[in-house]
Amino acid sequence: MHGASMALSEFELITRYFRTCGAQRRDVALGVGDDAALLECPPGMQLVATTDTLVAGVHFPTSAPAASIGHRALAVNLSDIAAMGARPAWALLALTLPAADEAWLTEFAAGFGSLARAHEVALAGGDTTRGPLTITVQLLGHVPHGRALTRAGGRAGDLLFVSGSPGDAGAGLAIEQGRLAAPPAAAPYLRERFLLPTPRVALGERLRDYARACIDVSDGLLGDAAKLAAASGVGLEIFFGELPVSAPLLQALGPDAARELALTAGDDYELLFAVDPARAAELERELPPAQWNYRQIGVLRAAPGAVVTRDGTVMEFSHSGYQHFA
Repeated sequence: MHGASMALSEFELITRYFRTCGAQRRDVALGVGDDAALLECPPGMQLVATTDTLVAGVHFPTSAPAASIGHRALAVNLSDIAAMGARPAWALLALTLPAADEAWLTEFAAGFGSLARAHEVALAGGDTTRGPLTITVQLLGHVPHGRALTRAGGRAGDLLFVSGSPGDAGAGLAIEQGRLAAPPAAAPYLRERFLLPTPRVALGERLRDYARACIDVSDGLLGDAAKLAAASGVGLEIFFGELPVSAPLLQALGPDAARELALTAGDDYELLFAVDPARAAELERELPPAQWNYRQIGVLRAAPGAVVTRDGTVMEFSHSGYQHFA
């Protein structure tokens, strides 16, 4: 790791907070503390690589707890690996800090480290430097050769499923920012869904056997579904009434606004995936929806474009919500 010197010497920083932050893996031949890491990729596997940058005030509120920032920085990358049907293995962390705040670093490393260990991810190296608070994580994983899920495999007629309950994180962010007053019974759950999202890594790996296409829902369900459909060369229809919304979100917003938010809000890190209808019964038998927490919300279709229907009527959405066609 290299970088501008900080109050704590960089070497002390790295050693103290990050040498044992992630999981210990035997396939890290050389990890934190040298110029670069040496990693052993298993035979018969393709390397999968993703990276994301989180900037204070852009991707999270400046007041967000350090543990949440550490968790989310890794979670957003785990979600991308999950969408490829891959298994995460090694992370690199580039941390830009205004100052070497030991209390903040302790919390950040705890949030990052607990999620890393839960997914057996080793922190194999990175960089620390001084500047506005910015966190960049590169995550590497692997997938059996030729078996990765992509956005491009869907076909007209495929059933469209989503995991979890989209919209929760968007409501949680709105609560954090003071834009939404949620009932006391609902607010803690919604805030946690934003601050500590759960990437669907185990589901992603198992979907290799069933899904034809997959994408992680990070920028909003409707927009990300449209990306999957476009990459697959098809269109899609989402059934508004089938959108899975959580009880706390319903409490906070009511059914229509909750489903609007489920379609348009970001930061959910759920998986949206397309399945051949001939495989759907097998999918639901082998991965029971009640256990794996996913639901059919629509279909891919030959006609291009993305539509949302309610009781057979097409709804028109804008960023401020939807209007029925006149």
